[in-house]
Amino acid sequence: MTYCVGMMLDRGLVLMSDTRTNSGVDNISTFRKMFHWSNPGERIVAVMTAGNLATTQSVVSQLEERNKTPAERHNSLLEAETMFQVATIVGELLRDTIAASASDNGQTGAGAFGASMIVAGQIKGMEPRLFLIYPEGNFIEASFDTPFFQIGETKYGRPILIRGYSRNMDFESAIKLLMVSFDSTVKANLSVGLPLDLLVVERDCFEPLHERRIDGTDPYFQAISTGWGEALKQAFHALPNYVIDSPVRQAAE
Repeated sequence: MTYCVGMMLDRGLVLMSDTRTNSGVDNISTFRKMFHWSNPGERIVAVMTAGNLATTQSVVSQLEERNKTPAERHNSLLEAETMFQVATIVGELLRDTIAASASDNGQTGAGAFGASMIVAGQIKGMEPRLFLIYPEGNFIEASFDTPFFQIGETKYGRPILIRGYSRNMDFESAIKLLMVSFDSTVKANLSVGLPLDLLVVERDCFEPLHERRIDGTDPYFQAISTGWGEALKQAFHALPNYVIDSPVRQAAE
């Protein structure tokens, strides 16, 4: 399992993913789940992956090859005319890869090879866009009614995103919000873990504004984790106390 979030802001896009994969509690590894490609001054495209590792690695490798091979440039993320076409390319490739794996293994169902992806980016002269790609190859697009997408282990980190998100927040606040979301998920589920990968894409800036890997020794992440835990305890104790109105207690008094 994994956890990835792509978020739309007025200022651009913020993406974060974990790096943990596991095939049981005794086989845990670290693999990158976030990838990006850019033509500085013209476009930037990012992909985050969750699901079967062989499937996602195959899709990313094929995308890489298409970017390098002139004969395949018409299906390249660096040549597509719109981000909608980018999402279509990724969706079709994901669907075909899952179908091929299922067929090769004699399975009629593709569940064992399933995966989902988040695609984000901007092409010059157009708006930044964010898509959620399903295993079947179809996809939906984010809007400011649905301003962020999650894939993987989504439930633990979702409440803070819903409560804390604002489309006009600055990048620094968005990163802090994502840090809390990931900290909550890491603490609740062993299948999600550090290091985390972070990518910030500013509107009309067609290369990463900020990119880094966050490991367990990162002082800011440690401060967020400790501070959020203490803040929750203080908020809990500040809430009104519940009063048990019991006839037995009243008689005793």
